[in-house]
Amino acid sequence: MLMRPDPFRELDRLAQQLMGPGTLSRPSVMPMDAYREGGEYVVAFDLPGVTADAVDIDVERNMLTVKAERRPVAKTDDVQLELSERPLGVFSRQIVLADTLDTEHIQADYDAGVLTLRIPIAERAKPRKISIGVGPGRKEISG
Repeated sequence: MLMRPDPFRELDRLAQQLMGPGTLSRPSVMPMDAYREGGEYVVAFDLPGVTADAVDIDVERNMLTVKAERRPVAKTDDVQLELSERPLGVFSRQIVLADTLDTEHIQADYDAGVLTLRIPIAERAKPRKISIGVGPGRKEISG
């Protein structure tokens, strides 16, 4: 399992959408998809209009934090803003990762406004067969 269930996640997302753009003290949430692909979990965050150098990814213990900032277009005397509907400011998302994930080997790629994190499943969490030994003092049962 990628993250622990959080019954208040949707409520938080709705509240942040209603409160407007994010600031450093109150960042907006960013939409994401999460799925398992083979031996790893993939988490994709939508960050259109954000440059790669404005994205910060941290992992502390089992808490993954992604922060990004969409900055306004550089204003000069020649630029007159007619309409501004795209949210600006700080966006943030925290995910509690399961203990079965290998946080030491997370890979991050950023392409076309989508940040993709690949988190491998730890070897200790993968299914494995346990063999049964038959010792010298034991009798083998045959049917």
